[in-house]
Amino acid sequence: MARMSYVTNLEEWQSEFSFKITIQVRFSETDLFGHMNNTVPFVYFEEARIEYLNYLGLMQEWTKSHNEIIPVVADLQCDFLQQVFFNEKIDVYVKIGNVGNSSIDLHYMGINPKGEICFTGRNSLVNISRHTGRSERWKDEWKELLKSEVNKTINV
Repeated sequence: MARMSYVTNLEEWQSEFSFKITIQVRFSETDLFGHMNNTVPFVYFEEARIEYLNYLGLMQEWTKSHNEIIPVVADLQCDFLQQVFFNEKIDVYVKIGNVGNSSIDLHYMGINPKGEICFTGRNSLVNISRHTGRSERWKDEWKELLKSEVNKTINV
């Protein structure tokens, strides 16, 4: 299996996920050979991330028109471990890997119907000012919520 820089112990890392969405690979997401295009996991990560942040109640806060603070993706990476094919149902998991002063590190994992990890990923999500574009510290209540999610996944 490929070595992912954000994973030290694969079994432990995998066991810490609890939130997932299921996505069926669409025909438009595949190439001539019927396997998923290499850009598609990034779309799946976005979908899982938004659902997860909705679940936590943060998207509702961030999308209010008067809210000064918004999250932006600062970086995004994907490691491919297995091919994925048209019409497969993939469980896409997301968890918080780390909470900083103004950012969080999110981790992703895609699992096929055979229980195999197809792809993994991570990204930094940075809290910024809508007006200045500069990073902003998490509100205390948001930071506590995010930290509690990290602790919850570690204790799964």
